[in-house]
Amino acid sequence: MDTALRNAGVKYECLLFDMDDTLYPLSIGLNLFCRKNIQEYMLEHLHIEENEVPKMCLDLYREYGTTMAGLKVLGYEFDNDEFHAYVHGRLPYEKLKPDPVLRNLLISMPQRKIIFTNADHAHAVKVLNRMGLEDCFEGIICFETLNPHKQYMDLPNDNHVLTDIAESGCFNSHTRILCKPSVEAFEAAIRTSNVDPKKTIFFDDSVRNVASAKVAGLHTVILGHSDLVPGADHALNSIHNIKEALPEIWEIEESNQQQKIQPPAVETMVLA
Repeated sequence: MDTALRNAGVKYECLLFDMDDTLYPLSIGLNLFCRKNIQEYMLEHLHIEENEVPKMCLDLYREYGTTMAGLKVLGYEFDNDEFHAYVHGRLPYEKLKPDPVLRNLLISMPQRKIIFTNADHAHAVKVLNRMGLEDCFEGIICFETLNPHKQYMDLPNDNHVLTDIAESGCFNSHTRILCKPSVEAFEAAIRTSNVDPKKTIFFDDSVRNVASAKVAGLHTVILGHSDLVPGADHALNSIHNIKEALPEIWEIEESNQQQKIQPPAVETMVLA
């Protein structure tokens, strides 16, 4: 966050965004393809009985945050990268289109902007590139951030994966996966991004993620809802409505007078 803005009394210093079904609408349908791929992986690679897969997939998602996390808890052994490549690598990314309206909104926001997703880094990059948002975020907190592995630690800086969490205690992602909606995952994200939760807003389409974010001390916005849910400070039907719902993002308090922030020039950071 720019020091001048902080000194001027800006209300928020950082904006944390979930990605899937938040930056683009649920109606795109990528979640359905993702679930289908997970179920096929469970059937073909883990050899789980076909009649058990659909219910098991959903039950594990509900209990552990992601089906992948639940499978690890149950003792299934598989390679994390192989799982992600199977589940996300076959998604119809062509369904995602450039969103110039959202891009202009993001560029106009003077705060730090960071992606916080349970997905792997490769998927996050593909989504942002397809939407034309690859240079709108400072970094990405993703699966590799919260579940560091030596090969993830060796990623070059231009990948923009935020990995500081590895230095403060990492998880063995072969046995346990750290992910939203765990409050611990939010606390890790706060440490990794080095933000003040009292001056940070978190945007997500998941009711349980929003509830956990509130417990972690963040300001919260639920996406895809017209009414507030437990833990949410604001509700937005669409990310495109953000300026009408949260005009304070563009305002600062200075000498007891409310002033509009003139957005700074955006530094181009191409995710690779």
